[in-house]
Amino acid sequence: MVSLLDKSVRMKVNFMESKTGQTALLDLEPSKEIFLEEVLEGLRNQSKSLPCKYFYDERGSKLFDRICELDEYYVTRTELRIMKDHVSDMANHIGEGVRLVEYGSGSSLKTRILLSHLKDPVAYVPVDISRDYLEEVGEDLAEAYPNIEILPVCADFTESFDLPEPTREPTHTAVYFPGSTIGNFTPTQARNILGGIAPLCGDQGGLVIGVDLQKDPEVLEAAYDDSEGVTAEFNLNLIRRIKHELDGSIEAEDFQHHARYNEAEGRIEISLRSLRDQTVTIGGESFEFEEGEMIHTEYSHKYTIEGFEEMAGEAGLSLHGAWTDPRKYFAVLHFVVPN
Repeated sequence: MVSLLDKSVRMKVNFMESKTGQTALLDLEPSKEIFLEEVLEGLRNQSKSLPCKYFYDERGSKLFDRICELDEYYVTRTELRIMKDHVSDMANHIGEGVRLVEYGSGSSLKTRILLSHLKDPVAYVPVDISRDYLEEVGEDLAEAYPNIEILPVCADFTESFDLPEPTREPTHTAVYFPGSTIGNFTPTQARNILGGIAPLCGDQGGLVIGVDLQKDPEVLEAAYDDSEGVTAEFNLNLIRRIKHELDGSIEAEDFQHHARYNEAEGRIEISLRSLRDQTVTIGGESFEFEEGEMIHTEYSHKYTIEGFEEMAGEAGLSLHGAWTDPRKYFAVLHFVVPN
């Protein structure tokens, strides 16, 4: 678990006043120093990369919300349709009196559907890396659900963090991990994240997770390289953050968004392509780029239900329920921790 003395995070508890009272926000946002360290580490490699978790400052989070509304981006509306069609069944699987923890909560749009159908939920714990965005969403949820204790945590969910304790004791803990965010990690990383969820939930706990399924490569590539250029701007926002927050001599205009499906690996590979030979300086270090050289920023792995079930089983989770859309584009899966 994260120590209060850990210099890699800034730890503070704020109280956000709202019409419904107070909502505690536990802040474990990565510091500027950690942001710089991870950027430098990625760019020092022969195959340069940047951590995709830093997409999500306030601007990046709002750009992602716009992506979710695009015609080409089937993921959100398909998952929403599954949620609306099967939410009562999902709520029955999750059970009564739950503390619901959401990884990468974002706008919590799909969560509102779930919270409205759960039986006597005790608390909702949205976990997200963007503090400003999380605070805004937390206030809205506190007003919308006055009978549910809203306990936001600003943290990187790939690292250990302590869950806040609600005033009323829950019967169990369940993790909600929508949006196929798990696909952004390599299978090894994904297995490690799933392995951390099992002890977090404990006895009687479980996981409800959204998983994007394998499909026509043309559909996939259009979803990650839309005609309006919103996904490109989302990707380039990472360069803008480095320029403004880390005082980097790097310009978004010198890079181009690039997204291709690697069928052999079953994943979309997202990069930033250098448009010219250039030298940039970040944190006192200089980095050379050749024209056409790529900076890898994100994977989006696509699964079969059987393949994902096998991986989750290796992490200590057992499939308990599965819901899909008619085209089999997407799946929402419920796993439990076996006794």
